[in-house]
Amino acid sequence: MKKNRALILCFVLPCVFSLLIMFLYPTIRTFVMSFFKIEGITDDVSTWSFYGVENYAKIFGSSTYRKSMLNMGSIWLFGGVLTLSVSLLFAVILTSGIRFKKFFRAAIYLPNVISAVAMATMWIQYIYNQDYGMLNTILKKLGLEGVRWLGADMKFWAMLVAFVFGAVGYYMLIFISGIERIPQDLYEAATIDGANKIQQFSQITLPLLRGIIKTNITFWSVHTITFFLWSKMFSPVDTEATTIVPVVYLYDTAFGGKATITRDAGAGAAVGVTLAVIVLAVYFIVNKVVKDDDLEF
Repeated sequence: MKKNRALILCFVLPCVFSLLIMFLYPTIRTFVMSFFKIEGITDDVSTWSFYGVENYAKIFGSSTYRKSMLNMGSIWLFGGVLTLSVSLLFAVILTSGIRFKKFFRAAIYLPNVISAVAMATMWIQYIYNQDYGMLNTILKKLGLEGVRWLGADMKFWAMLVAFVFGAVGYYMLIFISGIERIPQDLYEAATIDGANKIQQFSQITLPLLRGIIKTNITFWSVHTITFFLWSKMFSPVDTEATTIVPVVYLYDTAFGGKATITRDAGAGAAVGVTLAVIVLAVYFIVNKVVKDDDLEF
């Protein structure tokens, strides 16, 4: 028994140390930093000066930060509704017994295999380009005038559509895994009782996917909050109000940007803490609203 304990400790301790060093310590340090005035992230603790909640007051008093939060909220709401709806639709279609479902499943998931940088570049250069992009080429073939898809008034929505395109396949597979767990006997009994496909979806599939829906909403919330690369790709030279999100604001605040004269690691930490609280709030609200405790297979 002692030998087994020693073996178990040998396997567990590296994981525990990794968790403490790479997750727990940075989390606690970031939370503590948010209450201090700190210029650089690597500054010695002796140089920190207590600032209270002034860092939080500073970020919430910034119009740029409020704009970034508004952009993130729009991505979460509009992008989430579009992504989860389309991915659920594809999942239902691909589990309905259509031919070549493996091919379609792989094709829809393919954007997740491609680098996000390459995907964003493809959209910017070959789809949204005003002179030779695919969308404007189609419009010109139809005798219509081209659109400045990357103009200030359209850039946010262009970025959101490109992001959703790359995210649909990931959530589709999660929905498929949930649908495939539903016993086929339920659908056969519903068919015998005269229920059509829409009724089967609303009365069987959707209620039994509540747990999967909660998981996807949580994943989407994390996905939205870590929305950094796409914002930078669509505004590569300088941070723009149309595409800025909180993590980009955090980066510019903590490490300095073109419009940032002085670095403020304390305010950057406050942004990180705020985003973590938002994720936790979404998680608890979704678990409170979407209940699946009474559902059984």
